[in-house]
Amino acid sequence: MTDRSPPTDPVLVLVTGLPGTGKSTVAEAIAGRLAAPVLAHDWAMSGLRPYDEMQVVLDRMEPSGHRVVGWSILNALARLQLRRGRSVVLDGVARQPEILGCRKAANSEGAALVVVATHCSDADIHRSRVVGRRRDIPDWYEVDWSHVERSRASWEAPGQVDLSLDAVDSWAENLAHLEILFG
Repeated sequence: MTDRSPPTDPVLVLVTGLPGTGKSTVAEAIAGRLAAPVLAHDWAMSGLRPYDEMQVVLDRMEPSGHRVVGWSILNALARLQLRRGRSVVLDGVARQPEILGCRKAANSEGAALVVVATHCSDADIHRSRVVGRRRDIPDWYEVDWSHVERSRASWEAPGQVDLSLDAVDSWAENLAHLEILFG
């Protein structure tokens, strides 16, 4: 996608999917188009990782405190950007409750929500995208294939998405789909 002038009305874009399906690459491409920041769940939560006491509390929470606290932080930061008239892109493994939270945040700030879901329909290709991958997020762990495999077994693709992209397709094909959605 080429960078162009951002749309006049701010939009909250949520890019979701399992690790290794291209979420961050897609989020960065959209952000370039919208001249918007990307706020990533793992980066936000990495800021809390050095605090052992915080990790104990997050581990005890049900549902997972890592999940709900992270999305609460992202939605608060997204609302700030929207309130200032700026679009924002969120990058993370969002399930239906997180999508509803993003919808609420967008609605409260008078912005549209666009949900882009990434997936990888071929398990072997998905595995090759995860094994050996290094994101180098400070104070964060690298996700390994066994983690992703467990997630694949229980993952329910979100309903009512605006665009679904398969990592098996070429980047050019997926980019063309993004161009259609974001102009």
